[in-house]
Amino acid sequence: MAVPARTSTITLMLCSALLTTTAATLPARAETPAAAATSWEVRGPHGSPTAVVSLDPADGRPTLAVRRAGRTVLEPSPVGLVTEQADFSQGLTLTGRSERKVAEHYTVPTGKSHKRDVRMTESRFRFRTAAGARIDLLTRVAPDGVAYRYVLPGDHGDVVREASAFTLPATAEAVLGRYRADNELPFSRYTTAATAPAGTYMMQSLFKTDGGYALIAESDLSGDYSGAHLTHAAGSPTYGVGLWNDEPVQVSGSLTTPWRAVVTGDLATVTESTFTDDLAPRSRVRDTSWIKPGPALWTWLAGGKEAGQSLEAQKKYVDYAAERDWPYEVVDAGWYYKPGEWDVIDPDWQKNNWMPELVRYGKERGVEIQVWLHYSLLTDPVEREKWLSTLERWGVKGVKIDFMDSESQERMRWYDDALKDTAKHHLMVNFHGSTIPKGIQRTWPHVMTMEGVGGEEKRNNTPEQLASLPFTRNVIGSMDFTPGAFHRPFRPNVNSDAGELGLAVLYESGIQNLSGTPESYEARPQARRYLEQLPTGWEDTRLLTGDPGRSAVMARRASDGRWFIGGTFAGAAQSVDVPMRLGAGRWLVETVTDGPSGLVREPHVVRGGDSLTVPVVADGGFAALACRWHPGRTSCDR
Repeated sequence: MAVPARTSTITLMLCSALLTTTAATLPARAETPAAAATSWEVRGPHGSPTAVVSLDPADGRPTLAVRRAGRTVLEPSPVGLVTEQADFSQGLTLTGRSERKVAEHYTVPTGKSHKRDVRMTESRFRFRTAAGARIDLLTRVAPDGVAYRYVLPGDHGDVVREASAFTLPATAEAVLGRYRADNELPFSRYTTAATAPAGTYMMQSLFKTDGGYALIAESDLSGDYSGAHLTHAAGSPTYGVGLWNDEPVQVSGSLTTPWRAVVTGDLATVTESTFTDDLAPRSRVRDTSWIKPGPALWTWLAGGKEAGQSLEAQKKYVDYAAERDWPYEVVDAGWYYKPGEWDVIDPDWQKNNWMPELVRYGKERGVEIQVWLHYSLLTDPVEREKWLSTLERWGVKGVKIDFMDSESQERMRWYDDALKDTAKHHLMVNFHGSTIPKGIQRTWPHVMTMEGVGGEEKRNNTPEQLASLPFTRNVIGSMDFTPGAFHRPFRPNVNSDAGELGLAVLYESGIQNLSGTPESYEARPQARRYLEQLPTGWEDTRLLTGDPGRSAVMARRASDGRWFIGGTFAGAAQSVDVPMRLGAGRWLVETVTDGPSGLVREPHVVRGGDSLTVPVVADGGFAALACRWHPGRTSCDR
């Protein structure tokens, strides 16, 4: 639908300084009565995209479009929803609108950076139906995105469906992944309308338009709603928003829905964005001193279920983690089963278990323990309290909760309860078989990472998939891909040794679960040396170069000023020119690449902003470590 020529512009007046308290906002501008205009622009801080909200004068259907620098990112796209008692997708009249500026500062222990500054324009459009039912369309515009949500001030019954959709330019390139409850299916490249098959797709779909890249996202999902996915008809440029199994969302009273978001800008802006976190509610955990990210030795791919039932095997893994200075060891499935049994819980697990001894052993060596739990153990509130309180008493530091496999409203309510209770017992969380982190890591900062990806334990990864994830799934939040499984027999068909090493940096995860065996690390001393240097978190993240589905090189800065760099490439062997966008001055860059006889570490001295040529084998990659150079410095090791 063409945007009518007559417009009314909402202008952002920039704040002279960001407010430093979480969720601080400037006073709202007085509400403006509805005028005859049928299209209204919402502008954010300088350099932001522009959102255009329109109302068709013929049928009262609302739409939202996005432009950047005068070019189209999102065509006018339907907005609205339908409840049991009212249709808020058509026949609407604008009754008023208001605006405010949002300026926030917050910190998180995980993610692309610890410190975050937020600047947005928020505009509220107030609509009503012919019968007098009211709905507000709340929009936000930031330098890296546009988002909207619905606010229903009255009780209109359950939500039957959303009319929300995203209409892209028909010729836009797309990177899409089919939707499944565990969010683990691979991504593929298509044309938005012509070649993308009909079906359902994950929300984290990426499009390349004339106005820049656009990543579809969702934020502030809780038990008040169900998870969303995209629906698509063959030949159409429109991707609708579908809810879990098309089930109604149960509502009692007023309702505020999750945000529907478009992260947009050039590829670096999208990849480095924290927009989904920025939209989420502030932290509900007051004291976060116990939340400590860091690398972990994950023992499932290293030792399987047998290791999960052996105290002696786990002690050996603890010893190896201690030698590497990794702060965590993760015990996977088996530890609470009957000895020699599988999937049979020991009824006396609290008394007979060896876990307290392993925790004591690890503490003596500076290694904390995290453990795997099937989510079904935590569905009953009484049982959940028994498990979590026992683990806290033993000194366990985190839980890996698995097999939720649903984004229903009921399961989202379970997440709400589990997050409150794990925080109460000071247990960090890694969700597997799960949804993805749609702002959850700001609201619940003890969520260290989530799966929602076909990770290292899967056998269907491809070089193209490895090069898609930094621009899709990992943009949204921490991703537990579990890199480092050098010993897996099929892995060389997907990635080289140097490329595998680079994944430990390319993919961000608050707990970076390293999945290789000690023997595989010992056989690759340059990989072992590099992984020993991994920090506990990141202060900054930068995309150095990339092409979704073909290549990706990311740099992440540790608190000591060193930059860790990881890259992956699909296709033939090549020499890659990587811009060293690390800062002014001279840098010592130690690259780890694939050589004829194994991994090769090589030092280079480059100036910030210059390019470094790196050799990459077919379907391979590299890792690097950069530090400030000075005469006589030959290594970036701690």
